[in-house]
Amino acid sequence: MNSNEFRRRGKEMVDYIANYIEGIESRQVYPDVKPGYLRPMIPSCAPQEPDTYEDIMNDVEKIIMPGVTHWHSPHFFAYFPTANSYPAMLADMLCGAIGCVGFSWAASPACTELETVMLDWLGKMLQLPQTFLAENQSTGGGVIQGSASETTLVALLAARSRAIRQLKAAQPGHTEAPTMEKLVAYTSDQAHSSVEKAALVGGVKFRAIPSDEKFTMQPSALLEAIEKDKAAGLVPFFVVATLGTTSCCSFDNLLEVGPICNRENLWLHIDAAYAGSAFICPEFRYLLNGVEFADSFNFNPHKWLLVNFDCSAMWVKKKTDLIEAFRLDPLYLQHSHQNSGLITDYRHWQLPLGRRFRSLKMWFVFRMYGVSGLQAYIRKHVQLAREFQALVNQDPHFEICAQVTLGLVCFRLKGSNTLNEQLLDRITNARVIHLVPCWLRDKFVLRLAIGSRTVDSVHVQQAWGHIQAQATALLAEQQA
Repeated sequence: MNSNEFRRRGKEMVDYIANYIEGIESRQVYPDVKPGYLRPMIPSCAPQEPDTYEDIMNDVEKIIMPGVTHWHSPHFFAYFPTANSYPAMLADMLCGAIGCVGFSWAASPACTELETVMLDWLGKMLQLPQTFLAENQSTGGGVIQGSASETTLVALLAARSRAIRQLKAAQPGHTEAPTMEKLVAYTSDQAHSSVEKAALVGGVKFRAIPSDEKFTMQPSALLEAIEKDKAAGLVPFFVVATLGTTSCCSFDNLLEVGPICNRENLWLHIDAAYAGSAFICPEFRYLLNGVEFADSFNFNPHKWLLVNFDCSAMWVKKKTDLIEAFRLDPLYLQHSHQNSGLITDYRHWQLPLGRRFRSLKMWFVFRMYGVSGLQAYIRKHVQLAREFQALVNQDPHFEICAQVTLGLVCFRLKGSNTLNEQLLDRITNARVIHLVPCWLRDKFVLRLAIGSRTVDSVHVQQAWGHIQAQATALLAEQQA
C-alpha cells in the first residue's frame, strides 16, 4: 500500500467507522456466536500472496462483526463504560503514524513532555493537591499506565520497595526475602479483584477488610487488622481505598482511612478507576475529599472521560518512590539529559519499557470538548441513571440494592436469587440489551451502568420496558 492508496483507503475507513458508530444501535448488542466460531471461517495459515483490501473489509463484516460485543451501543449497560469519541480516534491515528516508543525523554521529547503537561491539566480539573502535580519542580507528578489493575500493581511494588528500604535503614542486617514474607496489604472486601492479584504477584500477604451496610470499608476493622498483624510480627505496608467499587459504586471514606495510613506509615493508594472522571464536576468533588492523605491516586479516563482505551492516569506524591523501585539504566537507554533534573524518563515509572504516545488522545479530547463539555457528558449519564432508578422505584416488584451516586444502578426482582438469575438469563438470551450481575452480600443483583456516548433517555426507557417485559413473563411462568 503506497501513500496514494493509503489516502483513499483511509477515507474509506473513516467513512466505515462513522457509519458503524451511527448505525450501531441497529446491531445486536451481544453476539450469539458459539465458542470457537471464528477459526473455521479463516484459513489455518497466513496467505502466501497478498489479499485485497476489499476482501479484508468484506471479511470484517462477515467474520469479525458477528462476534463483536458492541460496547458503544446505547443498548450496552454492562460492566462500566469504555470511552469513545471521534477526537480520541483521530489522535490514535496520529499516534500510530508517529509510531514512537517513548520510554525516555530522548526517545521522543514531545511524547514525554505532553504526557507530563496533560496529567497536570487533568490533575487541576480534579483539584488534586499541588504535591501530585509536576509543575514548579514538585516532588510528585502523573503518568499514563495501561489500566487500573496495572497501576495498583505498580503502586504496590513501589510501596513494597519503600517499606523494605525503611526496614533496612531502621534495622541494618535485615535481608529482603524474610522481610517480604512479613509484608501485608489491605483493602475492602468490595475492592476489585486486581488488588488481590497485585498482592499475589508482589508476593505479599493480603487482607480483605469487612465493609459496612453501605459497602464501605470499615476504618475500625482496618485498624484492628493492622494491630493484630503487628502483634503477630508482621509488617503492614499498603492500603487500597476504592472510590466507586465495581459491584455497586460505593466509596471508602478517605477522611477516616487516610489518617490511619499516615499514622501507621502505610502507603495509601486510591483506586477510582470508574468514578474518578466524575470528580471534574464540582458537585461530585466531595467524594475525593481526603486525597491529600494518599501516596498515589488513579482513575481511568478511558472509562468515562471520552479518551479511548488505553489511558489510565496515575499520580504520585513522590516520584522518587517509583523511580527507586523500577530504575534500571543499561547503557543503550542512557542519554545526556537524564541527570539534568529537567526531564522525566517514564520507563522508571512503569513495568513495561515501551510506551505509546497516549497523551495525544487526552490533548485532542480536552481541547475539542473543553472542561465544560466533559462535565456536561458526565452529568447527562448521572441524570440517566437517576431516571432509571426512578423507574425501578415505581415498580413494586423490584428493589434498589445500593445507593445510586453516579451512573450505576443496582437492582433486582424482589424474591430469590434463583429468580433473579433466571431473569438475567432471559435478558441475556434475548440480546436486546446487555447487563451483568454482581453479588451484594448474599443477594444476586443486576447492574445497569450508563455507558455509551450516544445513550439517551429513550434507550433507558426501552431498557426498562424490556426488563419489565422479561420479568412479567418470568413471574407468569412461576405462577403457572
